[in-house]
Amino acid sequence: MTEYVGKSMPRYNGLGQVNGTAIFVDDVQIPGMLYAKLLRSPVSRGTIKNLDFSAVKKIPGVVGVVTADDIPGQNLCGTYGDQAVLNPKDIRYKGEPIAAVVATDEDTAVGALSEAKLDIEELTPVFDMFEAMKPDAPIVRPGTPNNLFEYLPGVTTRIIKIGDIEAGFKEADHIIEGRYKEGVQDHCAMEPQVSVAYIDDSGRLVIHTHSQCVNLQLGMLCGIFNLPQSKINYMGGRTGGGFGSKNEINCDHISGLAALKFHKPVKFRLTRQEELLYTGKRGAWVFDYKTGVKNDGRIVASHIKEYHDSGAYCGFSPYATEKCAMFASGPYYIPNIRVEGQTIFTNKPVGISMRGFAIINGQIPADVQMSRIAEKLGMDPWEIRFINAFRDDDIGASQYVVKAAGAIEAMKKCAEVAGIQLPEKLLQMSSRRR
Repeated sequence: MTEYVGKSMPRYNGLGQVNGTAIFVDDVQIPGMLYAKLLRSPVSRGTIKNLDFSAVKKIPGVVGVVTADDIPGQNLCGTYGDQAVLNPKDIRYKGEPIAAVVATDEDTAVGALSEAKLDIEELTPVFDMFEAMKPDAPIVRPGTPNNLFEYLPGVTTRIIKIGDIEAGFKEADHIIEGRYKEGVQDHCAMEPQVSVAYIDDSGRLVIHTHSQCVNLQLGMLCGIFNLPQSKINYMGGRTGGGFGSKNEINCDHISGLAALKFHKPVKFRLTRQEELLYTGKRGAWVFDYKTGVKNDGRIVASHIKEYHDSGAYCGFSPYATEKCAMFASGPYYIPNIRVEGQTIFTNKPVGISMRGFAIINGQIPADVQMSRIAEKLGMDPWEIRFINAFRDDDIGASQYVVKAAGAIEAMKKCAEVAGIQLPEKLLQMSSRRR
């Protein structure tokens, strides 16, 4: 292995992407292939009263329609198993899939959607998570008492703590507070979501996917199709950018259901517009920081409240809230910490994973707060970070023991690259000793 360490090596699959010979899922062509397009909800919240495809089925080139009634297994997907594959009744966000039209070509499938007769009663949606938390807010998930995710029965706040923050605040010479907001972000990978499915000569359902987590999604698909893993050949392919967006199933279940129903190869792909409007996003966050600090810059208490917008379903949001809470105090040793995290449902697309998943969301406000503290104390922002940075064997917010700490060394290198001359007292500091 030593001949590879410290050397730049060519990517084993890089040449095809440079010269254009790489095969992606959308390049897969099967003779006799059909095309699917989704009928999506035109409203953000509503109740479907009636759905009529009789006119659609008379259009030349239309092979048929896939509805929730055609799902052989469970009409459930998503990490927490709470999301409908095709929603037959209670709509939770604009663009939610209701049914799929399958035709001999994509244009026919798109045109046929306009002939579907959808009778839907529009209801008042809620888009702001703080409005969604109010007692009289519209309920995003029918049959639930409120719009908060429950981490345990009746427990809607995930708490991570160490030490005693009240004692810490009493010890502090200064208390600095701040609210920080982060908006919704889209992954915008060059390759839109796409899938190709067919039944092979051994009777197995074959699905060409660009999934970022094939094993996890295969289990979900088994439940949807009511098939064992041995009956599904889930073929992971080259991913044209994912950044977390392809940790979710957007197309594989639809192409698979259509292939099972019509016994023909089926391709289902999203347009760029569909991708931007309806697929999962990095959900919005709001953080409230209250920090107690001594005159010498040592932080002695940190109380953080985080609010995460999950959208209409769980996605990865409850997990993200917990993950963020563990590191929201930053790479700093603080003896007294309390983090309170809440996941809130709104009538928006689902909150899912994205690069630096849930970690960077807490690190941004944590370090903006550090700069505000330094300004309050009249201290160099480098110094306050060096003073409080993790050292080996410090204890983090969730009571994890820090090993191989490197924040101080990383900051030294950043200063060197930026041409900043740090004072000698900071250069003498190390993550190996406090």
